[in-house]
Amino acid sequence: SLLKTVAPFAQGISAWLWHSRAAQRRMSSTDPKKIAEVRDVHRLERIGAHSHIRGLGLDDALDARMVSQGMVGQNGARRAAGVILAMIQEEKIAGRAVLIAGQPGTGKTAIAMGMAKALGEDTPFTMLAGSEIFSMEMSKTEALTQAFRRSIGVRIREEAEIIEGEVVEIEIERPANGQVATFGKMTLKTTEMETMYDLGQKMIETIQKENIQAGDIITIDKSSGKISLLGRSFARSRDYDAMGPQTRFVQCPEGELQKRKEVVHTVNLHEIDVINSRQQGFLALFAGDTGEIKAEVREQIDAKVAEWREEGKADIVPGVLFIDEVHMLDIECFSFLNRALEADSSPIVIMATNRGITNIRGTDYKSPHGIPLDLLDRMLIISTQPYSTREIRKILDIRAEEEDVEMTEEAKELLCKIGTESTLRYAIHLITVANLVAMKRKAQEVDVQDIRKVYSLFVDVKRSTQFLIEYQQEFMFSEIAEADDEEVKDVEMK
Repeated sequence: SLLKTVAPFAQGISAWLWHSRAAQRRMSSTDPKKIAEVRDVHRLERIGAHSHIRGLGLDDALDARMVSQGMVGQNGARRAAGVILAMIQEEKIAGRAVLIAGQPGTGKTAIAMGMAKALGEDTPFTMLAGSEIFSMEMSKTEALTQAFRRSIGVRIREEAEIIEGEVVEIEIERPANGQVATFGKMTLKTTEMETMYDLGQKMIETIQKENIQAGDIITIDKSSGKISLLGRSFARSRDYDAMGPQTRFVQCPEGELQKRKEVVHTVNLHEIDVINSRQQGFLALFAGDTGEIKAEVREQIDAKVAEWREEGKADIVPGVLFIDEVHMLDIECFSFLNRALEADSSPIVIMATNRGITNIRGTDYKSPHGIPLDLLDRMLIISTQPYSTREIRKILDIRAEEEDVEMTEEAKELLCKIGTESTLRYAIHLITVANLVAMKRKAQEVDVQDIRKVYSLFVDVKRSTQFLIEYQQEFMFSEIAEADDEEVKDVEMK
C-alpha cells in the first residue's frame, strides 16, 4: 500500500539524520581538533545574505520590535506577515496569495525568510525564483505544480511495536579468527521488569556504530530491527566527573519493555508522487531526475490521502510557497496560478517583486508590478518602505557581527553614509572586503581608511552609470545617441 511505501522513506531519512548526529557526538568526545574544524566549516556555510534572520521579531501581540531576531524596521510589513503566519500555524488559511511589493533592498526576501524560520520544520516551505520555471527540463505548468505539491505536507500516523528500555549489559561473542561477530546478548530493563534479548549481526553492527553501552536508553523497532539511542540514564549521571554538553540524560522507562507507539511521519505530496511514479521508489528523490509526473498518478494519490484523512491516519499540512521575482513569470504561469489557488488543497503562495507599472511578460499590456489585474485582485498586498538612516546603521551592525568583523565607530558611520547615499546592499558588500584590507595591514579592526580604500576599488551603480555616460563612445552597442543631449541629461539626473 502507499502507506507502507512512504513510511520506510521517512524512517530512512530519520535514521540517516540520527547516524549523522551520533557520529558528530563520537567525534566531539574523541578528537577536539576535528570538532573544531567541523564548527568552522559550519560557520562558513551559514553566512549568507539572510543568515542573520531568526524570525519576524514579533511579540505575543504581533507587534514588531525595533530590532529582534535579525529583523530591523519594516514594522507594518512584519506585523502583516505575522498575522498571515499566525493563521498558517493555526491552519485557518489556505489557498491564499500574498504579494510583498517594494523597492529593491527593502527586506522583502528577509520577511519571507523570517516567516520560514518562524514556521519551523513541521510546516513545508518551498522557495522558488520566477526565472527558475523557464530553465527546468519540463513544462512551466508542471514545474509550478511540483512546487505547489512540495508545499503541501501530509502528516502520516501509524502504530509501531517497539522495545524501550535501559541497557544493563551487552555480551558480544567475537570469533577467535577475527571475523565479524554474528551473535550476542543484550539485557534491557525498565522500572518494573528486566529481559535478555538475542542479537544478530546487523544489530551488533548498529550497537558498535552508535557506541551503545550499559546505561544508555534505547528503542528497538520490532518490524525493522532499527536501534535508536535516546540518551543516558539519570542513574548513570555520576559515572564520570565531566561530560560534554551534548550528553542527554533521560529517565528510565516505566512499565513493560514492549510497547505500541504512534509514529508520525511528515512528507510532502511531491515526494509521494515521485515514490509512486518511479520504479526505483524513494531512491528517485536522491537521483534528482524526477521528470514530469502523470496526472493519473496524482489523482490516485489525492484519493488515497483523502481516504487516510477520513480514517484518521493522516492530516494535511498546508505549507508556504515563496516565489521571488514573480514579475519574471509570463501570462501562462499567471493563468495557471489563478486556477491553482482555487484548488481544495492549495498552500499559501507568497510572492515578492520590486517592479512598478511594467509589461506583463508575454504580452504588450502594462500592469502594476507586471502581474495581471485579476491575479492582483486575489492577493493580500504587503508594501515595504525604504530604510531610514538609523535602521541602516542597525542592519550594518548586525551584518558586521554576523560576519565576525570588528569595526570602529567612525568606520560604521562612514559605511552608514555610503548605504544612505548609495544602496544598502552595496554597503553590506563592503564589510567583508574592508575586513580583508584591514587584515593585510595587520589591523585588529576596520577603520575609515579601509572603507575609503574599498570604496575606491569597487564602484556602486550610480558611479558606474556616470562612467558609462562619460565614455559611451568607447563601448559597443551604446543606445544613447550622441546628439541627443536631452536624453543624456535625463540619465544623469537619474
